[in-house]
Amino acid sequence: MLIQIQEPKAPWEIIHMDWVTELPPGGDRSYNACLLLVDRYSKSPMFLPFHKVDTAMGTAKMIWNKAISHTGLIQNIICDTEAKFTSAF
Repeated sequence: MLIQIQEPKAPWEIIHMDWVTELPPGGDRSYNACLLLVDRYSKSPMFLPFHKVDTAMGTAKMIWNKAISHTGLIQNIICDTEAKFTSAF
């Protein structure tokens, strides 16, 4: 389904979200995936390490704790049809 996406008026109002998986384990917590957030306004990326088995709720908490604390409240999140995420919300 195609829908028209509005243009943001300020940074971090609208973001694109995608998962990068199958990475080699790294860091003290052996993260094996990355959540990529891209600001639609400035095209600035934010990379959040996580585990491939994290749940939709874990992903939402990570966005709340890591991204929103730096960017302010996000109005819209655009993501692909990741079944884990879309079926939970």
